[in-house]
Amino acid sequence: MEPIGTGRAAIDWHDRRADIYLSRPDKRNAMTVDLMTDLIAAFEQVDADEDIRAVTLLGEGPVFSAGMDLTMMRERVDPDAEIDRDVFPQLLEAIEETRQPVVAGIKRAAPAGAFELTLPCDLRVIGREAKYGLLETRLGTFPHGGGTQRLPRLVGLSKAKEIVLMGAFIDPEDAADMGLVHEVVDTGTVDDRTKALADRLCENAPLGLRNAKDALNAAFEMPLEQGLAYERQLAAELDDTRDYREGFEARLEDREPEFRGE
Repeated sequence: MEPIGTGRAAIDWHDRRADIYLSRPDKRNAMTVDLMTDLIAAFEQVDADEDIRAVTLLGEGPVFSAGMDLTMMRERVDPDAEIDRDVFPQLLEAIEETRQPVVAGIKRAAPAGAFELTLPCDLRVIGREAKYGLLETRLGTFPHGGGTQRLPRLVGLSKAKEIVLMGAFIDPEDAADMGLVHEVVDTGTVDDRTKALADRLCENAPLGLRNAKDALNAAFEMPLEQGLAYERQLAAELDDTRDYREGFEARLEDREPEFRGE
């Protein structure tokens, strides 16, 4: 793996897939400013690589992430502490704006801030025993790293209120039933299944994937008429591409397409 920045994050490069790791296994990948800054740099680096078609977000070691580093959070109550309060929103935005689809692998734990970290990902794989939920209302605050805004878009307002206000862990099977996660797997297979799902995405046309993600992300940000026009605009951008022609020719010739991102 290639360490990024201070080494709190790392990238494992593959042919068409990049695996981005939270890399503080000795601290259960608890997030600090340095770790989050390194993750931003990792996503920016992957986003700029035209050969990468899908990305995974994983935790190095046995746990995805324990959430925010408690020492850092304790310092936040000190008005003189030099804590960058904007870095977490910047990280979530970097994930959301990554052109390639991002698949999160949630093993063993992803509470509070780690839960919010998975929300801008496009797909989520979770282990059967994972501790997954928003606990902030039991800690004197509420989830304000996007939890109250992104979560309702994924599961609906009523279910999001239940998750946020109750402040409890969600059973992984219940998370799948409400559409919050896409697959529930045995704990020991989370990383492998996440990578396999990303590899499956890599088989699709990269330009189609990127424009589809762009259109989907815009769905809740535009009125329907404007969204439909934006969808048509993004589709028109692909009409003269080599991959568009290859996709149809491969189907007519009954063979697998060879997409190049052209």
